[in-house]
Amino acid sequence: MAGKQTSCETCVHYAYDDEWDCYCCEVNLDEDEMYRFLSGSCYDCPYYQLYDEYKIVRKQN
Repeated sequence: MAGKQTSCETCVHYAYDDEWDCYCCEVNLDEDEMYRFLSGSCYDCPYYQLYDEYKIVRKQN
């Protein structure tokens, strides 16, 4: 895959799971994608979306 490397900590799909008591990726990853996810925090993720809590506020202005 070609593209920029991404960090899971800044992705909208990386959320805290109360049941597992840890942060998890909410995207249903295939086997290869899961391997890349587990092997490091930065890689070229096709599902990456920057978490931006102020996005709605900017649209209102």
